[in-house]
This record gives sequence, C-alpha cells and structure tokens, in this order.
Amino acid sequence: MTEFFNQFSRRKFILTAGASAGAVFLKGCLGNPPDSLTGGSSQSQPTAVSVANLSPEQKPETTTVKLGYIPIVEAAPLIIAKEKGFFAKYGMTDVNLSKQASWGSARDNVEIGAVGGGIDGGQWQMPMPHLITEGLITKGNQKIPMYVLCQLITHGNGIAIASKHQGKGINLQLASAKSLFTELKSSTPFTAAFTFPHVNQDLWIRYWLAAGGLDPDADVKLLTVPAAQTVANMKTGTMDAFSTGDPWPYRLVKDKIGYVAALTAEIWKNHPEEYLAMRADWVDKNPKATKAILKGIMEAQQWLDNFNNRKEAAQILASRNYFNLPAEILIDPYQGKYDMGDGRKIDDKSMAAYYWKDEKGSVSYPYKSHDLWFITENVRWGFLPKDYIANNAAKAKELINKVNREDIWKEAAKEAGIATADIPTNTSRGVEEFFDGIKFDPENPEAYLKNLKIKKVSV
Repeated sequence: MTEFFNQFSRRKFILTAGASAGAVFLKGCLGNPPDSLTGGSSQSQPTAVSVANLSPEQKPETTTVKLGYIPIVEAAPLIIAKEKGFFAKYGMTDVNLSKQASWGSARDNVEIGAVGGGIDGGQWQMPMPHLITEGLITKGNQKIPMYVLCQLITHGNGIAIASKHQGKGINLQLASAKSLFTELKSSTPFTAAFTFPHVNQDLWIRYWLAAGGLDPDADVKLLTVPAAQTVANMKTGTMDAFSTGDPWPYRLVKDKIGYVAALTAEIWKNHPEEYLAMRADWVDKNPKATKAILKGIMEAQQWLDNFNNRKEAAQILASRNYFNLPAEILIDPYQGKYDMGDGRKIDDKSMAAYYWKDEKGSVSYPYKSHDLWFITENVRWGFLPKDYIANNAAKAKELINKVNREDIWKEAAKEAGIATADIPTNTSRGVEEFFDGIKFDPENPEAYLKNLKIKKVSV
C-alpha cells in the first residue's frame, strides 16, 4: 500500500503567502513509547525546548490558534497540552480551546475559520476531514481542504444499552437477541443514536449490528444526537442504545440508566479513533506553528500514557472548564477498569484509552491504511459511491494522499527529538482483524467488502 500511495505526487509543505487562516481540527499525535501497557511510569520524553531558545527555523509564524473540541476523552491531548504548558513550550502561547456544542457545530465553525469567528481546526471523527475536503457535508457543498495531522487516541468508546433491555442478550455477540429486534421492529423499533452520521460512532454501531446479523438500516432506527444529550435521552426512554465516547457510556452505568454492551476495544482492538485535522490554508500559511502544535500534542500524549498521571488527567478533564462532571467517571476507565453495568467487569489495562502507543505500536501516527478503512466503510453503507474503491481504491487513495499529511507528523517528531525507532516507516499498519473474524487488508478493500454479508454496495 505504501508503494501505491507514493505513486501520487505529494503536496509540498510550503509557506503559502496570502492564504487565509482557516478552521483546524487537531488530532492526537505520536509520542515516545511508555511502559503504559503495564502501568509503569518509565518513558522517554521529547527534547526539552525553551521558548526563548527556539531557533528561527522552529519559531512559529504565529502564537495564536483556535482549536475546537468535543468534551470526550479523545480531546484529552489538546486539553493536557494547554493545561500542562506543552503548547507554550514550543512557542504556541495563545492556544484557544473552544468547546463545540456538537459535531455539526464543529463542521460549521471550521467552514468559516477563526477569522470568521469559527475555529482553525481541532478534534475530528473520521473521515470528516475527507468529507469536508470533498464538500460532501458542507453548506452548499463548498470544498474546504483539510489536512489530517495525527491520531489522538485509540479505544475510549462504547455502545451503551438502556437498562430495560438488560438480560435480553444484547451484548457483544447479538445472535441470541435477533428475535427481540424482529419483535420490536413490528411495533416500536429499537432506536439507537450516534453523534454524527457516516463517521466513527455511526460506523462502530453499524459494524456491531451487522456482525450480529442485523441490518442497521432496516432492523433498527438510527438517529443523530449530540453526545451531551446522551444521559437525558436515555433517562426519558427515547433511546434504546447510544454509541459514543467516554465519559458518557460509564456515566450511564453510574447513573443506573443503562449498561455497556460492548467497548469498541472489544469490537476492534487498538482501532483508530479520532484525529487532529486542520484547514489546509492555515497549515500552508503557518507550517512552523503547525509543527509546534503537533509537538505539544505529542508530549501531551506521552504524558497521558503514563498511567501514574491519569488521576490528575481525569481531574483536569472533569473540571468545569472542560467536561464538568465528577472525576470518578473517568478515573476507572482510564485504568482499564470498566463496570459494564450488567454484572460484567473488565480490569485490563490493554483495553484502556491510549494516546501515544499501544500493543500494535504507534497510536499518534496517522496511518493512511486507517483512512482507507473509514472511506471503505462509507462505501459499504452507500454514503460514498462505489467508484471510491474501484481499481484498488484509486480514487480513495488519491483523496487520502491529499488530506493525510503524515509527512508533517514525521517532521515534527524529528524536531521534537522522537527516537527514530518510534517514527513509523510504513504508511500502512497492515491487515486489521475485527471481533467477528473479518479482516481488512488495505491492499484489497474490495475483498473486505465481499466478505461482509450485510452491506449496501454490490461488489
């Protein structure tokens, strides 16, 4: 897959005079490998940099950027980079983190950019940056070129089910619950929500349902609801299920409103989650500032993957400035401890959220093979036309090469003193395997689609 991607001409990382600053969504970036899988605290850190000693080559063109975030654990690298001074350390002293009411609001704000009162970038579900670049989810189908810069996190999501369904077989494996869905379909359909269509949390619940033999477009009713409304909607009984990020699934358990049927870590271990992406015009105008932002996020990711820091991280995130909830909602899941609410308990650090490195290697590095999976799933459900994956996904890979700026990630990592061994040399993470045994080979996405029994595309 690397050879295929390299056949396309790369966009050069240059300073573009006169480019207007635009809204940017930042994803989590790679850091040095901690001993986090065992909860240890030993980890290498980027070379210390004093703002006063920044070389002219690394001094950012601007110290100001406005980044959007949604109050879920995927946003932690942005928040920690600001609160612990990692952005400032690399010269970005005026980073404004702007809480977004919903993913739709974030999209609208990145369209207008910070100069228009919006944002320059921030945290995104995938493949929102690609869909915005193509003008597929923007007002008037306006194309707003975006750059994906790094992955923020793996894991940290779950599918929560209303308590009234407990004991009815709605768990990771759905085979014993199919008759329940059929029964509900004839009267009041099973209603499940996610936070934005065609992206991560929509795709997680679709994959889970389809793996259990249920057609998400025919056997259930799917709705888009902002994450912050999760608890309220489940309390009123208007939702049977919700696919969203921590802290909301565990919050439902703590409030005795629901239980967690599946963690995304169970559906796809070490899966790609949300990303840092920015408007391309802002990056082109501010290449050194972009790398400074990335360096701050990289350091925050490493700090987060020291499990000894996670109680402090939970307290920072839970504060009124950010998530505005009790820190205890975050503390246990951050250690890989999940009370699923149905009698099942998980105590496994490998199932916790990771920001820098996991069992498969780099978390922060934006593998192009993962971009391809998100686009392939969009084709699967009829959200994108089949021609994106025709001819070995030539159209999809051309779009990915335009949006995914792994080259900038590598430049920032080298400047930050990241060990060469921690900088991936292959843009593909290779074959991925899901809980139902299905495998995704980025060299042959059409074969993956052929193996899926429930889909909207004919392959």
